[in-house]
Amino acid sequence: MQYSCWQFAKRGMAKRQSVSVATLKAIADAFNAHDLDAIMEFFADDCSLDLPRGPDPWGQRFTGKAAVREGLAMRFKGLPDVHYSDDRHWVSGNRGVSEWLLTGTTPDGVRIEVRGCDHWEFRDGKVIRKDSYWKIIDRSL
Repeated sequence: MQYSCWQFAKRGMAKRQSVSVATLKAIADAFNAHDLDAIMEFFADDCSLDLPRGPDPWGQRFTGKAAVREGLAMRFKGLPDVHYSDDRHWVSGNRGVSEWLLTGTTPDGVRIEVRGCDHWEFRDGKVIRKDSYWKIIDRSL
């Protein structure tokens, strides 16, 4: 049987309940597959998600698994072809960082290309916090 990267990492997480670079790569694979069910398997029930844009200094925050799922669904709706590439990942204890290049097109046809990162926090092998940061391109400079 052949497993995708995220399925392999998910099986490994169940055995050791720890975080690794492979875990972060598997999460990225699930995001690139636009598979909300697979993505949410990595998240704890009491998780939170901070998106880079929003009304507060931390962007827009979603708290709890159902709200996080809704926030991620909103991201896929706003960028239906969103893709993360050129990624690098680090892990230290229960925290991780993922750097990536996000590309996508809005429903209005506006092309997005941003360099960004996610700060991750884990408990018992599950994501309890995902905090996203973007570098916004301003070609008028």
